[in-house]
Amino acid sequence: MKRRQFVRNASLTLAGGALVTGCASGETGTAAAVQTRPRVNWRLTSSFPRSLDTIYGAAEVLANRVAELTDGRFTIRVFPAGELVPYNQVLETVQKGTVQMGHSASYYFTGLNPALAFDTTVPFGLNARQLNAWFYHGEGKNLMRGLFADFNIINLPGGNTGVQMGGWFRERVDSLSDFRGLKMRIPGFGGQVMSELGVNVQVLAGGEIYPALERGVIDAAEWAGPYDDEKLGFHQIAKNYYYPGWWEPGAGLSFYINTDAWESLPADYKAALEAAAAEANVDMFASYDAKNPVALSRLVDEEDVSMRPFSEDVMNRAREITFDILASEAAADPAYRRIWDSYNAWRKASNRWLRTSENTYASFAFNREI
Repeated sequence: MKRRQFVRNASLTLAGGALVTGCASGETGTAAAVQTRPRVNWRLTSSFPRSLDTIYGAAEVLANRVAELTDGRFTIRVFPAGELVPYNQVLETVQKGTVQMGHSASYYFTGLNPALAFDTTVPFGLNARQLNAWFYHGEGKNLMRGLFADFNIINLPGGNTGVQMGGWFRERVDSLSDFRGLKMRIPGFGGQVMSELGVNVQVLAGGEIYPALERGVIDAAEWAGPYDDEKLGFHQIAKNYYYPGWWEPGAGLSFYINTDAWESLPADYKAALEAAAAEANVDMFASYDAKNPVALSRLVDEEDVSMRPFSEDVMNRAREITFDILASEAAADPAYRRIWDSYNAWRKASNRWLRTSENTYASFAFNREI
């Protein structure tokens, strides 16, 4: 179904529900019926700065669509990181009900529960397509809902960056020994693996990375991909751009909804919110796929950036460390194991299929210019 037709049909369905309510109370006409639907005004706090328009913009896509689907009676005001709370306090702010919604990457909060990493990404884990499939058509939704229930939160997928780049390095890192003592900005599970490789891991918000790199507080940094990285200006300081971002094969973002706020919504507003989140989820991924190729061309052709792959030794050792950590966490926590077992089974089955189809095609077609 075309997007415009979907929005029109959804709006008519919502209006129709209001019309029935209005007629039951003796009112007639759509305008009178719409007035029977409550006005709801929410706030959403993001973990991302406004300047990163694609990743921050997913929350705006959601807010705009919810307003359209409810004839402006359900509005969500979006706040960038730092305006209400810092980027790493979004989850607890929604949990407490200080705001009704948040938009973040759940691996920022693995200190609260290591299993939250599965909501975003783990090294050598699911890519964006696989993560969506696991959530929508596997056990992901139920498992993640159970996890977030401990935080008084309902979660909805809220976008994906796709496979990320490996980051910007002042000096080349061609062997495992080159990572020892390196100061690098990298959060989440990837940071754990890098720490095992000997890296001095730093966790910084998006807006703090450039000044830290400029002052030499860090030697390397990763964020997402060419479009955002170019905006953040890392190429002005570090010229070695490594790939792939093995720690983020498909970084999923999530919308957090305070459970009490969610339960207070009428059923049609809940449906509008779920539909809007699904659209924002798809829109962010498509937007990055449209913007990253153009940005990469600028960086390589105009900015004297050197593209470099991580060595086989680095990739293999990082993978070994990753699966050791996963096994250790699973052995220590039965709840973590349940999620990992489901995630891993999905990964293995999906990898077999995509290795047969996508990878075979890509290895042939993507290496030919015409």
